[in-house]
Amino acid sequence: MTSMPKTWFVSYRRKSRPARSGHARKTETFESEAEAKSFARTLSAKDSEINAGTINPHIPKKFFGSAQINDWLAEEPTRSTRYTPSR
Repeated sequence: MTSMPKTWFVSYRRKSRPARSGHARKTETFESEAEAKSFARTLSAKDSEINAGTINPHIPKKFFGSAQINDWLAEEPTRSTRYTPSR
């Protein structure tokens, strides 16, 4: 069984953590938008600055900045398409 490539990311930074205490931002990758949304929901929006989107070369490119995250989380996930590299 071949797994789908990871086409979504969620990047976050804890606001309560000083930037100089190590890595300021962390990123997790996911095979689907639904998985990315599920993870993003587990992060406290009050304590985290969250960005999410698709990983290049996934088309259509999508990006949701911290100001748009709540709107993105309220949407139904789009149907995932499998990336097929050109030959």
